[in-house]
Amino acid sequence: MQNAEVSQRAADAGSSILHSSFCLLHFQVSDTGIGMTPEQLGKLFQAFTQADASTSKKYGGTGLGLVLCRRFCQMMGGDVTVASEPGQGSTFTVTLPAAVEETVPKEAPDFRRPLPSAPGATTVLAIDDDPVVRDLMQRSLGKDGYRVVTAASGPEGLELARQLKPAVITLDVMMPGMDGWAVLTALKADAQLANIPVVMVTIIDEKKMGFALGVADYLTKPIDWTRLAAVLEKYKKAATSPLVLVVEDDANTRDLMERNLAKEGWSVVTAENGRVALSQVAVKIPAVILLDLMMPEMNGFEFMQELRRREEYKHIPVIVITSKDITEEDRRRLNGEVERIIQKSATSLDEVLAEVRALMAQPADHKGADL
Repeated sequence: MQNAEVSQRAADAGSSILHSSFCLLHFQVSDTGIGMTPEQLGKLFQAFTQADASTSKKYGGTGLGLVLCRRFCQMMGGDVTVASEPGQGSTFTVTLPAAVEETVPKEAPDFRRPLPSAPGATTVLAIDDDPVVRDLMQRSLGKDGYRVVTAASGPEGLELARQLKPAVITLDVMMPGMDGWAVLTALKADAQLANIPVVMVTIIDEKKMGFALGVADYLTKPIDWTRLAAVLEKYKKAATSPLVLVVEDDANTRDLMERNLAKEGWSVVTAENGRVALSQVAVKIPAVILLDLMMPEMNGFEFMQELRRREEYKHIPVIVITSKDITEEDRRRLNGEVERIIQKSATSLDEVLAEVRALMAQPADHKGADL
């Protein structure tokens, strides 16, 4: 920065800055650099955006610094503004209240312990460092019949997520130590937690980044409780609907089956091979498994062998959907442990859905058919 000039002045010179929350502090930083056009100024506070894309190559930077700076100032009741002309430099003005009051409960209750809820209530894990938000989450969502467990930090939230396997997680971004983005990344990297829907509830309006990292929904503070309740209701229904596990290494086939099964009202989780599928079964036992045979790491035959070793998994109906020509040896290897073998090339998706519907209608203890 060239010829940087920093000035501080009180909004009301005749009042005491240090003792009045009505006074504002103004900090100005000026330079004599390249300046900006009105069009560039309009992009200045957009995340991951440079005022001029060419400047990132010449001067570096990610386009996040000014966004975060402005957000911090707004959280304290202030703001950041800028005035600039091409070739004449820029002046940034930071305005902050002279005193920022923080309200903290004198005796913070144990928000980690859930309030009483009805038996079988859907569990929501709320991760937020603000005790007031945690309290409101418990009280507001508790009235809607949810069992709300809260965590005050990212590490605590991850620990509780592994213990509870909640139906949905609400997550703040701005937390000390481990922020929300780091928590989200850790959740999605854990095979046992990756499919838990995460709803961001935060002051940072970074929807694009959130959805890119895999969030199910994104709400900004102050919290719209009606909208939050509607979002959670969607995942509450999904958590109580029959679960179908699709084990398929082809991404396009997985996506197609997931979309069409979800339209039927079923919850769907997917796995790209048998090893990942076993992790998914350990999280929640599905009502039906749709299984490909030819997959890397652990194929369908190996998966079935491991699945049927455990008594609690022996009742799970399995439909094999494969492009492989099934031999008598293949049938012996499967040993009557699957409901049906369907050839991909000869079967429509409607027929697969019909098979799943039929299995869903059968008693829970029904298992294995003759091939």
